[in-house]
Amino acid sequence: MTAQADPATPVSRRWSALDTAAGGLALDLGLYAAATVFAAITAATSTLPPHRAWGAVATIGYALATLAATTQLLARRRDPGTPLAGLPARWTVAGLTWAATALLPIVTQSVERAGGRTDRAQEEVIVVEHAGARLAEHGTPYLGPDAIAALPPGEQLLGYTPYQPGMALFGLPRAAVDAWWTDSRVWFAVVTALTLVALVATLRASGSPGAPRRDAAVLRAVQAATVLPVCALTLATGGDDLPVLALCLLALALAAAGRPGRAGLAVGAAGALKLFAWPVAVVLICWAATRRSATRTALGAIGLPVLALIPVLLVDRDALVENVLRFPLGHGLVTSPAQSPFPGHLIAETLPAGRAVAAALLVAAGLAIAVRLLRRPPRTAAATAIICGYGLLAAILLMPSTRFGYLLYPAALLVLAPALALTRPDDRAAFPATAPRDPAGRRTPEG
Repeated sequence: MTAQADPATPVSRRWSALDTAAGGLALDLGLYAAATVFAAITAATSTLPPHRAWGAVATIGYALATLAATTQLLARRRDPGTPLAGLPARWTVAGLTWAATALLPIVTQSVERAGGRTDRAQEEVIVVEHAGARLAEHGTPYLGPDAIAALPPGEQLLGYTPYQPGMALFGLPRAAVDAWWTDSRVWFAVVTALTLVALVATLRASGSPGAPRRDAAVLRAVQAATVLPVCALTLATGGDDLPVLALCLLALALAAAGRPGRAGLAVGAAGALKLFAWPVAVVLICWAATRRSATRTALGAIGLPVLALIPVLLVDRDALVENVLRFPLGHGLVTSPAQSPFPGHLIAETLPAGRAVAAALLVAAGLAIAVRLLRRPPRTAAATAIICGYGLLAAILLMPSTRFGYLLYPAALLVLAPALALTRPDDRAAFPATAPRDPAGRRTPEG
């Protein structure tokens, strides 16, 4: 997944060969075909009504994309230079696929929900909208522990808002007007789309001499954040992770373009929504330190989340701690339903003192990454994306309470790395004034 980021490794060479086979169409076809199977299985077997509804619509969308990719591949075999198999045509197929597998299900489920269907949204949607209503009425999106305890047992889980305060902004439209277009998923999708447009524009404006390769890599990264089934399903049924992911990707793109201040603002906006962005912010600050821009990056990366926390901290400190710390750590009144069978969860549930063991492994992984950052901080945005991707993957696998859908973060971050490595300002960032020199006086990269 990091072919251009580190072309010397066998894994990178294999990924590059797969990614570029038949002008990228071979992997397009494999992605859409596998997604068709995934959506069909989801429609037939999922126990969650919103997921089944998504699968029924998405299966058709992915099947049409598979047909389109097959047609493109056949056309390329007859005429390698045909526009039908070119990059603009691949962008068109990807855009239409996202519209059919994410945007259309969002509108469909939002309209049905507004019409009275109570099984057309995951709990995240309801939680965010309730948080928006509380923010508008009380100045904080959180209920205190006493208020949550007073709820009926079956409603206590929905009383928790395990997000940062900024996430409640997506619930404000529903607090003002009860309509299908005020469904929080609609606004998750709007922000995600606008952020990804900004990402593409940022990377395309780099003026890199390897523009064709870079543009193909950008398309692959956008596919990973949109039409990849775990992303499309998440956006259509819950949605809260996609704006966070898109903002993190934009932050890395801005870093690759040599804009550390704006990169800090982008990842800071993500951190004001969800804790998942905070590790990305830390690694980005380490990258900025190699460019003597750590302060500029940290102002946004740390400042925005802090500014979001201060008002709600002043309104009700106990409510903030209960929702943002106690509940995610497993010390709330109810247990988090995020229990996908990854190693951390299995260790926590099956071994004696399993939770302590899983926590120790998670801390050990975090310390290993911290040592790596201190000894060899990333000097390129591509290296930053790789560290973030593998770091989040390790955390997701080792956390006692986690979800399968969280894998969208490492997947998109790792697939973005080749596009970042092909951005010209990022190449210059790899050789700062403080980099060591070889005996001939040339600077040598360290990360």
